[in-house]
Amino acid sequence: MRAWLSKVWLIAAIFTCGLVQAGAQSFPSRPITVIAPFPAGGPADSIARIIAEPMREALGQPVVIENVPGAGGNLGVGRIARAEPDGYTVGIGQWSTHVVNPVTYALPYNVQTDFEPIALLTTTPQLIIARKDFPAGDLKEMIAWLKVNPDKATSGTVGAAGGAQVSAIYFQKETGTTFRFVPYRGGGPAVQDLAAGQLDLMFDQAANALGPVRAGSVKAYAVMSKTRWPALPDVPSIDEAGAPGLYVAYWHGMWAPKGTPKEIITRLNAAVARALADPTVAKRLSDIGHDVMPADQRTPEALAAFHQAEIDKWWPIIRASGLKAQ
Repeated sequence: MRAWLSKVWLIAAIFTCGLVQAGAQSFPSRPITVIAPFPAGGPADSIARIIAEPMREALGQPVVIENVPGAGGNLGVGRIARAEPDGYTVGIGQWSTHVVNPVTYALPYNVQTDFEPIALLTTTPQLIIARKDFPAGDLKEMIAWLKVNPDKATSGTVGAAGGAQVSAIYFQKETGTTFRFVPYRGGGPAVQDLAAGQLDLMFDQAANALGPVRAGSVKAYAVMSKTRWPALPDVPSIDEAGAPGLYVAYWHGMWAPKGTPKEIITRLNAAVARALADPTVAKRLSDIGHDVMPADQRTPEALAAFHQAEIDKWWPIIRASGLKAQ
């Protein structure tokens, strides 16, 4: 009886394996959905829409963008984690969703074990911005004003205890300043309120703030990187501005649910890599403030290593702050 059952299980396993292999070989045979876990118009959404068409050309199937905002990106990322591991639902994640949120939220998924990395996409530095009539001419003056006026200023964040708030708390700790936080569902709405004068400050992805800064509807005090950012060459680096060493960058990657067959991951990665290698795509991304990662950093293995390095750097800092989403 046991021998008979063993044969049945072996046949079933071989049949299931054959189905998986056949599915991987025929992939894709229908449209692919890319989850953008923030509102339309934000950086994750923009990246997804720019690479969707060249991915369609490479894969031979439509690539549909679905915005699933809420809880600092956690609702959308959760959708990716719960999707069937067949390659037909993948998604965009970034520094906030895959490094910050796992510490500040009690998540129903594990960012280290519940996803398959596909490709590292882009990076953009963090920018310190303010309403255009904020009473400080440069970063040193802003720090001085905040010290004289503790908890008087408001700073927009994306979700409760998200990446913008982590950056701001990091800034507060290093500069000895304090100010209040106002959470938003996405970076776009927060910057809109900043431009309207309803917020004082924001520590935001430079790509998200690029248009308003260029238009003069908000002002930029510093880019949180070692060097100036080519897209805004007149904005000083954080070292130049007077708070050296406060480096923060938002990066974006693409993930699939855990268990997605390697053959499908390879096919998706090739489509993404082909899209990012297109000069037209790279320029469109650059125009909205996203720097495409070098070719050797676009592999699934590179994303996995980069993600782990970011976790190793930031988790101790975030945990030491005691920051938690309420």
